[in-house]
Order: sequence, then C-alpha cells, then structure tokens
Amino acid sequence: MATSDTRLAVLIDADNTSGAHAAAILEELASFGTPTIKRAYGDWTTSNLNGWKDPLLRHAIQPMQQFANTRGKNSTDSALIIDAMDLLYAGNLDAFALVSSDSDFTRLATRLRESGKQVIGLGRRTTPAALIAACDRFVFLEVLTSGGTGASHADDDVAPDDADEVTPLPDLRTILTAAVDAASLEDGWAHLGAVGNHLQKRDASFDPRNYGFGKLIALARAQDYLDVEQSGGNVTRVRLEPKPAEAEARKTTARKSTAKKTGGRRG
Repeated sequence: MATSDTRLAVLIDADNTSGAHAAAILEELASFGTPTIKRAYGDWTTSNLNGWKDPLLRHAIQPMQQFANTRGKNSTDSALIIDAMDLLYAGNLDAFALVSSDSDFTRLATRLRESGKQVIGLGRRTTPAALIAACDRFVFLEVLTSGGTGASHADDDVAPDDADEVTPLPDLRTILTAAVDAASLEDGWAHLGAVGNHLQKRDASFDPRNYGFGKLIALARAQDYLDVEQSGGNVTRVRLEPKPAEAEARKTTARKSTAKKTGGRRG
C-alpha cells in the first residue's frame, strides 16, 4: 500500500495530454505517494504545447525538450522511455506514473513492473487495452475533470485521432457479481475491501468514478442485487441478494437451528 514515503516519478507525454489536467493528475497521485520527480516531454518550440506553460510553472514540472526530428511523436516517446529506464537503474524510486494514452508505452510499463515497481497509468478513455492491462492501476483522465463518464473538455488542445475509439466499460453487474462471489466466505458475505481488491486485480482501470460514484460503498449500495451491511466497527460486508427460493431456504434453516438450540420448546 502506498504511503507518503513512497517515492514517485511522474512522467508526462505532453504531446498526448492536455495541460489542463496537470493539477488533477498530481492531486490524484498524492494518494499513491510523493511525486519526487515531475517531468513533461514534448517539443516545446511548437505552439501545440502553449497550454502547458502555466501548469509547468505552477506545479514545478520540468519540461524535457525533444525536437520532432521526424513526423509524429516517436521522438518524445523515446526520450520518456530512456529517462524512465535511467531512473529505474538509479534505484531511488518506488513507483512510476506514466501519463499518456499512447500504446507505445505498454512495454515500458511491463518492464517497470517486472523490476518490482508499481506503475500507475493515467490516460483518456481511448487508451488501448494493452497499456491499461500493463499497469497496476489505470485512471481515466475524464473522471478527474468531469467526475464521471462524461466527456471532458480539458483535452480540447490535444489533436484528435480519428482512429481513437472509446473502449466500453465492463458490465457492472457482471464484474461485481463475480467479485463478490470470489471474495465471499461460506455464509455468502464478503468484505467490501476484498471485493475492491479483486476488481482492481481483474481490471487495472476499475474505478467507482467510471460509473458515476465517488466510493465503492456508494456504488454497492446503489445496486438492487446486493445486500450491504456496515457494522459498528466500520467493517462493511456485501453479499449477493438471495433469490426467493434461496431466501426461504435460509429462513427454514435458521428456524431449525433456533428450534434445536431451544430443544423444541415453545415460549
């Protein structure tokens, strides 16, 4: 679990990310550790990155110049990857945050994880599934600025790609049912924390905010097929709402158990 002692490198593909996200990105990453290195990569001689000028100064993000020697963003990508590997071998960091929606960073994320580093990805909903799966956690930038699945206008200064497609979110009932079933004990109840861990292991991009809820407990309570119980010790349990036949069977079992304990006596 990340703490304030976790040393985090934030590496931003500025060609692929709007500067309007900078504050929200750093606020989100504060829950994962302390950003000790903050760098943004791009060709700063072009007008395309003008929107980054104020965020760079305000948040002490170091601009890393990479001239576009060839058409496209390959030069910027290469510079970020080389720096990431240098930082990895320096051995002073615990985690890396890769801010991009570009699948070119998939192998980098995998390599960093192979070296025992936590990798947090942040990108738009158009991020390819391969990059999302390569990260320990992946946060969609849309939820940081719009608070839900709605489109954000913060990317207006990022050149659109006609080939980009938004990957549909997994069906909520399907993944919640599977997670509760996997984390449940013999009595059918599962700790909500264990359910959340299962969901994030299954899908690095799982986030209650993707479905319009700020917390997992609020999302769970809104589902009519789940029972949610919170004890005085602030322990939250959840189970699948039993079907009518199952509910009746449980009542019968409970009555028999009570009768056995009382020896069949009637009061």
